[in-house]
Amino acid sequence: MNILVLGSGGREYALAWKLSQSQLVSKIYIAPGNAGTNSIGENVVINISDFNVVKETVLNYNIDMLVVGPEQPLVDGIVDFFKNDEQLKNIKIIGPDKNGAQLEGSKAFAKNFMEKYNIPTASCFTVTSSNLADGLNYLATQRPPFVLKADGLAAGKGVLIIDSLEEAQNELKEMLSGKFGSASAKVVIETFLKGIEVSMFVLTDGEHYVILPEAKDYKRIGDGDTGLNTGGMGAVSPVPFVTKDFVEKVENRIIKPTIEGLKNEKIDYKGFIFLGLMNVEGEPFVIEYNVRMGDPETEGVMTRIDSDLAALLDACAQGKLDEVDYQTSKNTSVTVMLVSGGYPEDYKKGMVMTGLDELSYDCIIAHAGTKLNDKGEIVTSGGRVIAVTAHGHNIEEAREKAYRDVEKIKFEGVNYRHDIGLDLMNL
Repeated sequence: MNILVLGSGGREYALAWKLSQSQLVSKIYIAPGNAGTNSIGENVVINISDFNVVKETVLNYNIDMLVVGPEQPLVDGIVDFFKNDEQLKNIKIIGPDKNGAQLEGSKAFAKNFMEKYNIPTASCFTVTSSNLADGLNYLATQRPPFVLKADGLAAGKGVLIIDSLEEAQNELKEMLSGKFGSASAKVVIETFLKGIEVSMFVLTDGEHYVILPEAKDYKRIGDGDTGLNTGGMGAVSPVPFVTKDFVEKVENRIIKPTIEGLKNEKIDYKGFIFLGLMNVEGEPFVIEYNVRMGDPETEGVMTRIDSDLAALLDACAQGKLDEVDYQTSKNTSVTVMLVSGGYPEDYKKGMVMTGLDELSYDCIIAHAGTKLNDKGEIVTSGGRVIAVTAHGHNIEEAREKAYRDVEKIKFEGVNYRHDIGLDLMNL
């Protein structure tokens, strides 16, 4: 197979890296890719939001399977575009149709779906400008902290957790007035759930499914979970508190009802489901659905899948996931994300990176915000720059290996957390 992976981040690097190990794969293409993906396959620099350009690329490069990394093309309907085009309808594509992508594209859609199919989640109230007064009154009936979520995609910035009622009411007004653009034209107010977050991942063909390795990611910029939220500063897999009993609860209460609900709604779903969960005293609740793999969790999760990912995705596209062998590693992975100074706010780009040729073979490096400059040097091109993942028999061993290589990578303003996995070592 020739496979085209859409995206340019660490998630897409990790997917391409894993797919490239398959004997089923003839060639990997990444669009637009980054400075690292070009060493795995071939970068194709296109605008992935222009589906006609994606179509042209698929036909020109004789692509057999399209793997959609980020959420935006899925929410915009790329799967529907392929299915409705005579030249593309036989191309295998990994991702849900536009209706299915609303699980991530609309918080209100997801909450209504969970309520309809009795999937455990926090209680909520949906607000638009037409019922703002009701929303303000609803906030007054809730206990702090108050959770406000922009209904649409907001690049990971549309969730606010606020301790003050007055501040929450003011933020609600600002969100509805366009604080997050059209994404917050509708706002979901949620009851705060106290617990420990964990990400679980499912690959489904719409009927059958496999549960991929779980991970815990770290969203705050600073050590000790301090500072602003980011797209993710690191991850650990597996997660000590995700016991067999916990997984069974997730499977029976969340995964099976979700897939049955999708079938009942006649949603064509062949792809990944990311379950953002809160472990509340051993009971799983859904915080959010995503319709693709997470980042930086993918960088660690892919290293723990022992099975052939291309074979899994091929079976998924054909509705035959029940016929493939699926195995995972018992090792622990720790992923540390190196970011640009100033991220998640303003930061510089174009900083030359050094030390990449000094890294050990024990670590897997996933490029994220990198590109090649005119001199052929690897430079920074984003906030989250590069992820270092190491394996060990336990978190402590994997951490030691990961940080040993992290310290070798240098660029102006480099920043990273020093405590990834520490909170899990005593659980």
